[in-house]
Amino acid sequence: MNDAEIIAVGSELLTPERLDTNSLFLTEQLNALGVEVREKRIIGDDRTLLTAGISEALVHAQIVILTGGLGPTEDDLTRDAVAVALGRRLELSQEICGWIERRFATIRRKMAEINKRQAYLVEGAEAIENPHGTAPGQWIEHDGRIIMLLPGPPRELKPMFVERCAPRLQRILPVAVIRSRFYRVAGMGESDLDALIAPVYTRYTNPATTILSGLGDIQIHLRARCSKAEEADALLAQVAPEIESLLGDRIYSNNGDSLEAVVGQMLRDSGATLSVAESCTGGLVGQRVTSVPGSSDYFVGGFLVYNDAMKTKLLGVDPQLLAARTAVSEEVAQAMAEGAREHTGSTYAISVTGEAGPESSSGAPVGTLIFGFAGPGASETRRIQFGGDRERIRELAAQIALDFVRRQLLPRQSEAPTSQQH
Repeated sequence: MNDAEIIAVGSELLTPERLDTNSLFLTEQLNALGVEVREKRIIGDDRTLLTAGISEALVHAQIVILTGGLGPTEDDLTRDAVAVALGRRLELSQEICGWIERRFATIRRKMAEINKRQAYLVEGAEAIENPHGTAPGQWIEHDGRIIMLLPGPPRELKPMFVERCAPRLQRILPVAVIRSRFYRVAGMGESDLDALIAPVYTRYTNPATTILSGLGDIQIHLRARCSKAEEADALLAQVAPEIESLLGDRIYSNNGDSLEAVVGQMLRDSGATLSVAESCTGGLVGQRVTSVPGSSDYFVGGFLVYNDAMKTKLLGVDPQLLAARTAVSEEVAQAMAEGAREHTGSTYAISVTGEAGPESSSGAPVGTLIFGFAGPGASETRRIQFGGDRERIRELAAQIALDFVRRQLLPRQSEAPTSQQH
């Protein structure tokens, strides 16, 4: 099986202002050809570092793609570094020089002498036509390796790869297929998840398993690479059901959909509506729900009740209850959810109240969150305690609130503890 390495060239990519998006595009294209990208690098405009990076890449990868550094200026070093790494000369192509001159003529400009630098090819390289710019790409075969030099601007690189490079790779590479399964999981931490499923996935090197942890959201990627699609699907069919069985309804998506999109589809499918009542999250739950196109089909509205007076005025929470139990209590969370449902006429309502910090106003520890849910014949509260800064607490609270709704909408809800540690 062939593996690839991508080297993005340019000191500007090592600053906060510029991102290397070309490597993402190339990875997607290579995966479609059955090629795994094993490493990506960004190397600045340093001839020594770039030459060393190319030499190292050729040891590990059968395909090496360099992006950028093909311009006409002194800091465009890709051609030079590749030539040194391969022990080859640079040769001026009069044909390419003429082509560049004609490109300038079409815009009524005379080609500057410096642009001749773009007409130099690494000895033995084939030029790759660039209809969208002045820098041609280069295709080099060396000791069983393929090296591609591609321009940095995406509007030049993308059509060059799709139209010129991908078809050629497809003709010469052995047939390979990459198939994947993708799960998103809520309701457990990364270490707990890994302890649960590691006995399954560690038995296999193909499929390969990758676990990515986000805030209250864990992604599991299974990738099988074989010469035939049927073989890859068969490998996934061995691993995936075991993982699905272990995780159960903690898996909320198997196609990459966000939690808010999943909850929205569940509401739409059941013809139900939702409202929210938020205190410490300051509208984050409602924002996520309404970020999904078409959410007006099932979301009727929300209440941002940041102090006790607004909880009473807008949701009808008893002021004596607030005085006796404080806003950070199960009783108030339930009253908020019931008030939101009553005032909007929604099928379901979710509330969240708590202490996001940095200081507590209720006496409850910072990181205390309480959720309330109200629906036809159903009401439930949940208290969760975890650490972190204010922003982390608020964002995680929104994730937990949405997962609380999802679990309530499941046909068969698994028992969940009323408190969790994060």
